[in-house]
Amino acid sequence: MDKIILKNMKFYAFHGTYPEEQHNGQDFFIDVELRLDLHKAGISDALSDTVDYSEVYSLIRSVTKNNRFNLIEKLAESICLEIMVRYKTICGVDICVRKPEALMSGEMDWVAVQMSRTRQDK
Repeated sequence: MDKIILKNMKFYAFHGTYPEEQHNGQDFFIDVELRLDLHKAGISDALSDTVDYSEVYSLIRSVTKNNRFNLIEKLAESICLEIMVRYKTICGVDICVRKPEALMSGEMDWVAVQMSRTRQDK
């Protein structure tokens, strides 16, 4: 299966279980891989034969910035669902949501949730 990959998208949003996270917000970093057949687009060179990744970026930005979730699991699931509903040619979505400023005692670069969804999962 072919892929369109959007890597290291950065959005400032207000997700988290702690009041400080919900009030102050923080940066979230998101990677998405869209699984679909790109054979036709590779031959035709036509945007109409693929998925416009600028539209996908806007959808991800909208879900991330216009909602407030307690868990990054819910954020990731919501993004996957919105992508699958809007783009029927996408067979599956792999997503990783990273939260570098998670409130934890201890030193780390980030905490993340990674998931894969297919049409059969809906």
